Amino acid sequence: MDRRKLLLVVAVIVAALGTALVFLYVQGADKRAAEQYDTVEVLTVVSPIVTGETIEDAAAAGKLQRQSLPRNAVLPTAINDVNELAGLAANTNIYPGEQLVPEKFGGVGDSAALPIPEGQVAVSVQLTDTARVAGFVTAGSDVAVWLTGANETGASFTRLLLPKVTVLAAGSTSLVSTTSTDETGTETTEQLPKTLLTLAVDQQQAERLTFAAANGELSFGLLTETSKVQPGPGVTTQNLFQ
Repeated sequence: MDRRKLLLVVAVIVAALGTALVFLYVQGADKRAAEQYDTVEVLTVVSPIVTGETIEDAAAAGKLQRQSLPRNAVLPTAINDVNELAGLAANTNIYPGEQLVPEKFGGVGDSAALPIPEGQVAVSVQLTDTARVAGFVTAGSDVAVWLTGANETGASFTRLLLPKVTVLAAGSTSLVSTTSTDETGTETTEQLPKTLLTLAVDQQQAERLTFAAANGELSFGLLTETSKVQPGPGVTTQNLFQ
């Protein structure tokens, strides 16, 4: 086979391969489009449902709505009928935009009793959504706690306070007004949601947590099984960029 024929065969093969790839891409695009427009009706939250609130009270208060969502965006256990949760109460805060799932509901008595580990106590602190990882910290989460404050000389610092504690409950949420002033002197007031979080701690941790909350600003870090957090000297203006 001379060189010209060989190049012709290669060109035919490349063209055939290109055609096949285009065909597969079009099929995939059609499938994705079909999934996008194949919708499922589920119940979603339009106003916050707080821990301990029954599904009946939430429905009566107009906190739920039926919404059509793309099938590939619907949670596996999402429901579309409040009767599936009859007699149950929220065991954590549920926020606007969330789909209603049975995992966040339990018996009314269950939501009122905190599962405090033996030998520990429950201590509550109030945090903004930003300080609690934009609302992702919920009951059952393991978190690290940092403190931002000032030392005896007035120098600011941020330092790890507790490397790992468990969140027992996320309580009621309230809006708190905060006012900030920019370089031009313009004041801006915004409403920040604050949530009461209850942690399982021992006596020493409770004392440190209570003192820190009264003398600085707390923030949480959500932990996973592979998270690595350990005590250190913390960060100040002197070592911020080291």
